[in-house]
Amino acid sequence: QLRIVESGGGLVQPGGSLRLSCEASGSTLYYHAVGWFRLAPGKEREGVSCVSRMDGSTDYADSVKGRFTISRDSSKNIVYLQMNNLRPEDTAVYYCAARDTINMKVRCADFRLSDSWGQGTQVTVSS
Repeated sequence: QLRIVESGGGLVQPGGSLRLSCEASGSTLYYHAVGWFRLAPGKEREGVSCVSRMDGSTDYADSVKGRFTISRDSSKNIVYLQMNNLRPEDTAVYYCAARDTINMKVRCADFRLSDSWGQGTQVTVSS
């Protein structure tokens, strides 16, 4: 059974950077599509960035393009989300999800609540 744990959240000033980690146990993330999602108070869940299995295609929300980068460290079974030039509107709980699919062109919209999800990590961008 795949278990997901996120880490790396915290409080950062506008313009700052954070790197979130999505670490898996019980299975190999490299063969799963992995996505980062966020949930802010009063808003719907938003797909931030997703990557297909085996380093297939990536998908980014328009609001984070050019600022966020998703990447894998397959040797450590971790997927990262590098977040630069953070803005107050990036404040949210960030969740990682893994989806068992052979689709090499996964989009964040393809993920379902029935996929494997972590408990989330809080990111707060404030001066």
